[in-house]
Amino acid sequence: MSKVLITGVAGLLGTHLSRYLISKGHDVIGIDNLFGGYKDFVDEKIKFYELDLIDNKNLSVIFNNEKPDYVYHFAAYAAEGLSPFIRNFNYTNNVICSINVINECIKNDIKKIIFTSSIAVYGVGNPPFTEDQLLSPMDPYGIAKLTVEHDLKQANSQFGLNYTITRPHNVIGIYQNIWDRYRNVIGIWIRQILTGQPLSIYGDGMQKRAFSDISFYMEPFYRLMNEYNGMTFNIGADKEYRVIDVANILCKIAKKYGFSSEIKHLEPRHEVKDAYSDHRRAKKYLDFVDGTDIEKIINEMFIWGKDQPDRPVKTIPYEIEKGMYSFWK
Repeated sequence: MSKVLITGVAGLLGTHLSRYLISKGHDVIGIDNLFGGYKDFVDEKIKFYELDLIDNKNLSVIFNNEKPDYVYHFAAYAAEGLSPFIRNFNYTNNVICSINVINECIKNDIKKIIFTSSIAVYGVGNPPFTEDQLLSPMDPYGIAKLTVEHDLKQANSQFGLNYTITRPHNVIGIYQNIWDRYRNVIGIWIRQILTGQPLSIYGDGMQKRAFSDISFYMEPFYRLMNEYNGMTFNIGADKEYRVIDVANILCKIAKKYGFSSEIKHLEPRHEVKDAYSDHRRAKKYLDFVDGTDIEKIINEMFIWGKDQPDRPVKTIPYEIEKGMYSFWK
Protein backbone atom coordinates (compact mmCIF):
# COMPACT_ATOMS: atom_id res chain seq x y z
CA MET A 1 0.00 0.00 0.00
CA SER A 2 1.03 3.63 -0.41
CA LYS A 3 2.96 5.64 2.12
CA VAL A 4 1.12 8.82 3.12
CA LEU A 5 2.48 11.86 4.93
CA ILE A 6 0.06 14.03 6.91
CA THR A 7 1.02 17.47 8.18
CA GLY A 8 -0.94 18.63 11.21
CA VAL A 9 -1.40 14.98 12.20
CA ALA A 10 -2.18 15.88 15.84
CA GLY A 11 -5.07 18.13 14.85
CA LEU A 12 -8.71 17.27 14.23
CA LEU A 13 -8.46 16.31 10.55
CA GLY A 14 -5.07 14.68 10.98
CA THR A 15 -6.01 12.45 13.89
CA HIS A 16 -9.12 11.15 12.16
CA LEU A 17 -7.75 10.69 8.64
CA SER A 18 -4.54 9.05 9.89
CA ARG A 19 -6.59 6.38 11.67
CA TYR A 20 -8.75 5.93 8.58
CA LEU A 21 -5.72 5.46 6.34
CA ILE A 22 -4.20 2.95 8.74
CA SER A 23 -7.45 0.98 8.67
CA LYS A 24 -7.09 0.86 4.88
CA GLY A 25 -3.59 -0.60 5.18
CA HIS A 26 -1.47 2.47 4.40
CA ASP A 27 1.75 3.45 6.12
CA VAL A 28 1.30 6.89 7.67
CA ILE A 29 3.98 9.42 8.56
CA GLY A 30 2.84 12.36 10.64
CA ILE A 31 4.33 15.80 11.20
CA ASP A 32 3.10 18.28 13.81
CA ASN A 33 4.70 21.04 15.88
CA LEU A 34 2.11 20.39 18.65
CA PHE A 35 1.19 24.06 18.81
CA GLY A 36 -2.47 23.31 18.21
CA GLY A 37 -2.53 19.54 18.65
CA TYR A 38 -1.46 17.01 21.26
CA LYS A 39 0.94 14.08 21.02
CA ASP A 40 -1.44 11.74 22.88
CA PHE A 41 -4.01 12.29 20.10
CA VAL A 42 -1.64 10.67 17.59
CA ASP A 43 -2.18 6.96 16.96
CA GLU A 44 0.78 4.84 18.03
CA LYS A 45 0.93 3.15 14.62
CA ILE A 46 1.98 6.45 13.02
CA LYS A 47 5.64 7.31 12.56
CA PHE A 48 5.56 10.72 14.17
CA TYR A 49 7.91 13.68 13.75
CA GLU A 50 7.59 16.72 15.99
CA LEU A 51 8.62 19.50 13.64
CA ASP A 52 7.62 23.02 12.75
CA LEU A 53 7.21 23.26 8.99
CA ILE A 54 9.18 26.52 8.97
CA ASP A 55 12.24 24.27 9.46
CA ASN A 56 12.67 23.50 5.78
CA LYS A 57 16.04 21.75 6.25
CA ASN A 58 14.69 19.08 8.58
CA LEU A 59 11.51 18.88 6.53
CA SER A 60 13.71 17.97 3.55
CA VAL A 61 15.39 15.26 5.63
CA ILE A 62 12.00 13.71 6.46
CA PHE A 63 10.90 13.70 2.81
CA ASN A 64 14.24 12.27 1.66
CA ASN A 65 14.24 9.53 4.29
CA GLU A 66 10.57 8.56 4.22
CA LYS A 67 9.85 8.99 0.51
CA PRO A 68 6.04 9.34 0.84
CA ASP A 69 3.80 8.75 -2.13
CA TYR A 70 1.06 11.20 -1.13
CA VAL A 71 0.77 14.24 1.13
CA TYR A 72 -2.26 15.56 2.98
CA HIS A 73 -1.41 19.10 4.06
CA PHE A 74 -3.64 19.90 7.03
CA ALA A 75 -1.25 21.95 9.15
CA ALA A 76 -2.52 25.50 9.70
CA TYR A 77 -3.51 27.94 12.40
CA ALA A 78 -7.15 28.61 11.61
CA ALA A 79 -8.00 31.60 13.79
CA GLU A 80 -9.83 33.86 11.34
CA GLY A 81 -10.89 36.49 13.84
CA LEU A 82 -7.44 36.73 15.38
CA SER A 83 -5.52 36.72 12.10
CA PRO A 84 -5.58 40.53 11.58
CA PHE A 85 -3.75 40.93 14.90
CA ILE A 86 -1.11 38.23 14.23
CA ARG A 87 -0.39 38.95 10.60
CA ASN A 88 3.25 37.84 10.58
CA PHE A 89 2.45 34.63 12.47
CA ASN A 90 -0.53 33.99 10.20
CA TYR A 91 1.38 34.33 6.94
CA THR A 92 4.44 32.48 8.25
CA ASN A 93 2.37 29.59 9.57
CA ASN A 94 -0.20 29.35 6.80
CA VAL A 95 1.74 30.50 3.71
CA ILE A 96 5.50 30.07 4.14
CA CYS A 97 5.15 26.71 5.89
CA SER A 98 2.80 25.55 3.13
CA ILE A 99 5.30 26.63 0.47
CA ASN A 100 7.97 24.59 2.23
CA VAL A 101 5.72 21.53 1.93
CA ILE A 102 4.95 22.26 -1.73
CA ASN A 103 8.67 22.63 -2.49
CA GLU A 104 9.33 19.18 -1.04
CA CYS A 105 6.44 17.69 -3.01
CA ILE A 106 7.95 19.07 -6.23
CA LYS A 107 11.52 17.99 -5.42
CA ASN A 108 10.50 14.48 -4.38
CA ASP A 109 8.04 13.80 -7.22
CA ILE A 110 5.13 13.27 -4.85
CA LYS A 111 2.23 11.67 -6.68
CA LYS A 112 -0.25 14.15 -5.25
CA ILE A 113 -0.85 16.71 -2.50
CA ILE A 114 -4.31 17.22 -1.04
CA PHE A 115 -4.62 20.66 0.53
CA THR A 116 -7.24 21.82 2.99
CA SER A 117 -8.10 25.41 2.23
CA SER A 118 -11.13 27.06 3.85
CA ILE A 119 -14.42 28.73 3.04
CA ALA A 120 -12.69 31.83 4.42
CA VAL A 121 -11.48 32.36 0.83
CA TYR A 122 -15.05 33.33 -0.17
CA GLY A 123 -15.39 36.25 2.22
CA VAL A 124 -18.63 38.17 2.07
CA GLY A 125 -21.04 36.74 -0.47
CA ASN A 126 -24.40 35.10 -0.84
CA PRO A 127 -24.19 31.68 0.77
CA PRO A 128 -24.31 28.84 0.14
CA PHE A 129 -20.91 29.42 -1.49
CA THR A 130 -20.06 27.57 -4.71
CA GLU A 131 -16.54 26.61 -5.81
CA ASP A 132 -16.62 28.74 -8.96
CA GLN A 133 -17.80 32.04 -7.46
CA LEU A 134 -15.69 35.14 -6.98
CA LEU A 135 -13.19 34.79 -4.12
CA SER A 136 -12.79 37.83 -1.90
CA PRO A 137 -11.46 36.91 1.56
CA MET A 138 -11.98 39.52 4.26
CA ASP A 139 -9.28 38.49 6.74
CA PRO A 140 -5.59 37.53 6.57
CA TYR A 141 -6.37 33.88 7.24
CA GLY A 142 -8.55 33.66 4.13
CA ILE A 143 -5.94 35.58 2.14
CA ALA A 144 -3.28 33.07 3.25
CA LYS A 145 -5.37 30.08 2.19
CA LEU A 146 -6.14 31.63 -1.19
CA THR A 147 -2.43 32.36 -1.71
CA VAL A 148 -1.58 28.68 -1.24
CA GLU A 149 -4.36 27.69 -3.65
CA HIS A 150 -2.78 29.92 -6.31
CA ASP A 151 0.69 28.54 -5.59
CA LEU A 152 -0.52 24.97 -6.06
CA LYS A 153 -1.97 25.87 -9.44
CA GLN A 154 1.35 27.39 -10.47
CA ALA A 155 3.27 24.36 -9.23
CA ASN A 156 1.03 22.14 -11.31
CA SER A 157 1.42 24.30 -14.40
CA GLN A 158 5.22 24.48 -14.27
CA PHE A 159 6.25 21.28 -12.48
CA GLY A 160 3.30 18.94 -13.02
CA LEU A 161 2.52 18.60 -9.30
CA ASN A 162 -0.87 16.94 -8.94
CA TYR A 163 -3.16 18.46 -6.33
CA THR A 164 -6.72 18.70 -5.14
CA ILE A 165 -8.06 21.53 -2.96
CA THR A 166 -10.77 21.07 -0.36
CA ARG A 167 -12.61 23.87 1.40
CA PRO A 168 -14.04 22.45 4.62
CA HIS A 169 -15.90 24.51 7.19
CA ASN A 170 -16.66 24.38 10.91
CA VAL A 171 -15.51 20.78 11.29
CA ILE A 172 -16.19 19.26 14.71
CA GLY A 173 -15.55 16.01 16.53
CA ILE A 174 -13.52 14.40 19.26
CA TYR A 175 -9.79 15.23 19.23
CA GLN A 176 -10.60 18.85 18.54
CA ASN A 177 -8.51 21.34 20.47
CA ILE A 178 -10.83 22.76 23.14
CA TRP A 179 -8.00 24.62 24.89
CA ASP A 180 -7.52 27.40 22.33
CA ARG A 181 -9.17 30.66 23.30
CA TYR A 182 -9.30 32.02 19.73
CA ARG A 183 -10.83 29.27 17.58
CA ASN A 184 -13.08 26.17 17.49
CA VAL A 185 -16.22 27.77 18.90
CA ILE A 186 -17.94 24.60 20.10
CA GLY A 187 -14.70 23.46 21.69
CA ILE A 188 -14.37 26.82 23.42
CA TRP A 189 -17.94 26.54 24.74
CA ILE A 190 -17.36 23.02 26.04
CA ARG A 191 -14.29 24.18 27.92
CA GLN A 192 -16.17 27.18 29.29
CA ILE A 193 -19.01 25.00 30.59
CA LEU A 194 -16.63 22.47 32.13
CA THR A 195 -14.76 25.25 33.96
CA GLY A 196 -17.88 27.07 35.17
CA GLN A 197 -17.69 30.01 32.77
CA PRO A 198 -20.53 31.43 30.66
CA LEU A 199 -20.63 30.64 26.95
CA SER A 200 -19.30 33.62 25.05
CA ILE A 201 -21.08 34.76 21.89
CA TYR A 202 -19.74 37.61 19.79
CA GLY A 203 -22.61 39.95 19.01
CA ASP A 204 -26.23 38.84 18.88
CA GLY A 205 -25.56 35.24 17.79
CA MET A 206 -27.60 35.57 14.60
CA GLN A 207 -24.56 34.59 12.51
CA LYS A 208 -25.19 31.41 10.52
CA ARG A 209 -22.75 28.52 10.25
CA ALA A 210 -22.99 24.86 9.21
CA PHE A 211 -21.16 22.60 11.66
CA SER A 212 -19.77 19.45 10.06
CA ASP A 213 -19.24 16.04 11.69
CA ILE A 214 -15.66 14.99 10.88
CA SER A 215 -16.65 11.35 10.35
CA PHE A 216 -18.32 12.15 7.01
CA TYR A 217 -15.09 13.60 5.58
CA MET A 218 -13.06 10.39 5.61
CA GLU A 219 -14.17 8.59 2.46
CA PRO A 220 -14.21 11.73 0.26
CA PHE A 221 -10.73 12.70 1.47
CA TYR A 222 -9.51 9.16 0.83
CA ARG A 223 -10.83 9.12 -2.72
CA LEU A 224 -8.94 12.31 -3.51
CA MET A 225 -5.64 10.46 -3.33
CA ASN A 226 -6.20 9.07 -6.82
CA GLU A 227 -8.98 11.11 -8.34
CA TYR A 228 -9.92 14.61 -9.54
CA ASN A 229 -6.57 16.27 -9.98
CA GLY A 230 -6.74 20.04 -10.18
CA MET A 231 -10.28 20.26 -8.81
CA THR A 232 -11.62 22.11 -5.78
CA PHE A 233 -14.35 20.77 -3.51
CA ASN A 234 -16.46 22.27 -0.75
CA ILE A 235 -17.02 19.63 1.91
CA GLY A 236 -19.21 20.06 4.98
CA ALA A 237 -22.66 20.02 6.48
CA ASP A 238 -25.69 21.02 4.44
CA LYS A 239 -27.76 22.51 7.25
CA GLU A 240 -26.86 25.89 8.70
CA TYR A 241 -27.72 27.07 12.21
CA ARG A 242 -27.74 30.38 13.99
CA VAL A 243 -24.85 30.47 16.44
CA ILE A 244 -27.21 31.26 19.33
CA ASP A 245 -29.23 28.14 18.55
CA VAL A 246 -26.14 25.91 18.63
CA ALA A 247 -25.16 27.43 21.98
CA ASN A 248 -28.59 26.54 23.35
CA ILE A 249 -28.22 22.96 22.06
CA LEU A 250 -24.95 22.66 23.93
CA CYS A 251 -26.47 24.10 27.12
CA LYS A 252 -29.23 21.49 26.93
CA ILE A 253 -26.70 18.68 26.48
CA ALA A 254 -24.52 19.94 29.34
CA LYS A 255 -27.53 19.97 31.65
CA LYS A 256 -27.97 16.21 31.09
CA TYR A 257 -24.57 15.68 32.67
CA GLY A 258 -25.14 18.00 35.61
CA PHE A 259 -23.46 21.14 34.25
CA SER A 260 -25.30 24.44 34.46
CA SER A 261 -24.50 27.14 31.94
CA GLU A 262 -25.49 30.56 30.74
CA ILE A 263 -24.82 32.60 27.63
CA LYS A 264 -22.93 35.89 27.70
CA HIS A 265 -23.07 38.22 24.70
CA LEU A 266 -19.84 40.08 23.96
CA GLU A 267 -18.97 42.78 21.44
CA PRO A 268 -19.26 41.76 17.75
CA ARG A 269 -16.19 40.73 15.80
CA HIS A 270 -15.19 41.79 12.31
CA GLU A 271 -16.43 38.66 10.53
CA VAL A 272 -18.65 37.33 7.78
CA LYS A 273 -22.17 37.13 9.15
CA ASP A 274 -23.36 34.06 7.24
CA ALA A 275 -20.89 31.44 5.96
CA TYR A 276 -21.84 28.01 4.66
CA SER A 277 -21.31 26.14 1.41
CA ASP A 278 -22.95 24.32 -1.44
CA HIS A 279 -21.74 20.70 -1.73
CA ARG A 280 -23.26 19.57 -5.02
CA ARG A 281 -19.85 19.10 -6.63
CA ALA A 282 -18.61 16.80 -3.83
CA LYS A 283 -21.87 14.85 -3.98
CA LYS A 284 -21.61 14.45 -7.75
CA TYR A 285 -17.97 13.40 -8.02
CA LEU A 286 -17.11 12.00 -4.57
CA ASP A 287 -20.48 10.51 -3.61
CA PHE A 288 -20.27 12.71 -0.53
CA VAL A 289 -23.15 12.29 1.88
CA ASP A 290 -23.46 14.56 4.89
CA GLY A 291 -25.15 12.85 7.79
CA THR A 292 -24.31 15.37 10.47
CA ASP A 293 -26.58 15.11 13.49
CA ILE A 294 -25.52 18.19 15.39
CA GLU A 295 -26.92 17.12 18.76
CA LYS A 296 -25.30 13.68 18.47
CA ILE A 297 -21.83 14.96 17.58
CA ILE A 298 -21.88 17.72 20.21
CA ASN A 299 -22.96 15.16 22.78
CA GLU A 300 -20.00 12.95 21.80
CA MET A 301 -17.65 15.91 22.05
CA PHE A 302 -18.98 16.88 25.47
CA ILE A 303 -18.56 13.36 26.87
CA TRP A 304 -15.03 13.21 25.45
CA GLY A 305 -14.19 16.71 26.67
CA LYS A 306 -15.23 16.16 30.27
CA ASP A 307 -12.97 13.11 30.46
CA GLN A 308 -9.91 14.97 29.18
CA PRO A 309 -7.09 15.99 31.53
CA ASP A 310 -6.65 19.61 32.52
CA ARG A 311 -4.59 21.39 29.89
CA PRO A 312 -3.47 25.02 29.85
CA VAL A 313 -5.38 27.39 27.58
CA LYS A 314 -2.97 28.56 24.91
CA THR A 315 -2.49 32.20 24.00
CA ILE A 316 -0.55 33.96 21.24
CA PRO A 317 1.44 37.20 21.56
CA TYR A 318 -0.36 39.93 19.64
CA GLU A 319 1.54 41.80 16.94
CA ILE A 320 -1.11 44.52 16.73
CA GLU A 321 -3.14 45.66 19.73
CA LYS A 322 -4.92 48.53 18.02
CA GLY A 323 -8.62 47.69 17.87
CA MET A 324 -8.18 44.48 19.86
CA TYR A 325 -11.48 43.11 21.16
CA SER A 326 -12.00 43.45 24.90
CA PHE A 327 -12.53 39.70 25.33
CA TRP A 328 -9.00 38.95 24.05
CA LYS A 329 -7.18 41.61 26.03
